[in-house]
Amino acid sequence: QCQLSGLWRNEQDSLMEISAVGSDGDFQGKYLTRVTLAGGCARTSPLKGAQQQPGEGGRSTFGFTVRWDKFSNATTAFVGQCFVDAGGKETLTTTWLLREAVASLQEDWKATR
Repeated sequence: QCQLSGLWRNEQDSLMEISAVGSDGDFQGKYLTRVTLAGGCARTSPLKGAQQQPGEGGRSTFGFTVRWDKFSNATTAFVGQCFVDAGGKETLTTTWLLREAVASLQEDWKATR
């Protein structure tokens, strides 16, 4: 079974730290991104999420949101699953959607990446 709590690093060299996962699956933490919309330096933003309780075979899914409000008017939602290989190495795989604020409904088409 995979443990979400701890420090994670992705391919872009961003860091995510997840605090202890509660018995109900809720968790929070911090996300230090190296990739920004504004092209600025790395910033830490809060994250909140939930892990589905492990099902058959001990596998579970999770989701979390990151609020980039300290340097960008955007929010990102991530969903994923944790895998553990035969050697015990844990790997998170995620898919994400980033939504940034736009000035009008006519610009809505370009607001989600």
